[in-house]
Amino acid sequence: MFLSQTFKYNGSAANPMALITPFEILDVIIMSFAIGYIFSGRFQMPVNDDYDPLVAYQKKFHWNEILYSAAIVAPGIILHEISHKVVAMLFGLSATFHASYTFLILGIILRAVNFGFIFFVPAYVSIFGSATDLQSALIAIAGPLTNLLIWAVLTLAIKFNMVKKKLMAIFIFGQKVNLFLFIFNIIPIPGFDGFQFFVNIIRVFTG
Repeated sequence: MFLSQTFKYNGSAANPMALITPFEILDVIIMSFAIGYIFSGRFQMPVNDDYDPLVAYQKKFHWNEILYSAAIVAPGIILHEISHKVVAMLFGLSATFHASYTFLILGIILRAVNFGFIFFVPAYVSIFGSATDLQSALIAIAGPLTNLLIWAVLTLAIKFNMVKKKLMAIFIFGQKVNLFLFIFNIIPIPGFDGFQFFVNIIRVFTG
């Protein structure tokens, strides 16, 4: 099961904007629930003492699994995209977070039919304005570096026993998800953050 995030440029003039708008918050919420459903059942939840396998099996819709999966996967995706947005705004550009509804619907359909391999773009950031090659490179690398930072924080928290027992599984799964997001997105393939970063860095040094 694979994920990819990206950002898109639009050449129109930039205008000042809020850090996050109500429409972006709505997209974040919808995307998080969709991600939770798409990944539901992929992460084994801790078993409580009152767990009844027969009752669990009879349930058609597992809200707990959806929320559990969303808590593991969604933060890394949201912070990845928000980092693109924040860095772009620091350079005076306008940037907007979007849930990628077409891909989310595709992911939901594939999950509903228990398709084993899912490749989709859950969200992206549209950037308005003109950026230098160095600015474009920094905007591109901001997302993967955010996932690397999250991985490092979770790793340290686990290593030094700073996590409550009931949250340990979420931290461990989150650690793995964010490391994967970093490695996957840093690959220099067209459309990926890694490609945008390396292409623009080469332009910076070659003129």
